[in-house]
Amino acid sequence: MKKAEIKITTEFIKLDSLLKFSGLAETGSDAKEFIKEGRICVNSEVCLMRGKKIRPGDKIYIPETDTELTVL
Repeated sequence: MKKAEIKITTEFIKLDSLLKFSGLAETGSDAKEFIKEGRICVNSEVCLMRGKKIRPGDKIYIPETDTELTVL
């Protein structure tokens, strides 16, 4: 499993923005599709909400690439 830590400087970041910020999605439309297709897990649950607020301590997992992001 690939693991990475992403540091944010705000209270939260929206899931689609986090995917772009981390480089896992090249564009906002790519991020939207990943989420819509159920390809992203937030704290071990599939998340279909692109505007989901991601806060420090949350873990994002992408099963197809076996990548886990921890938000700091």
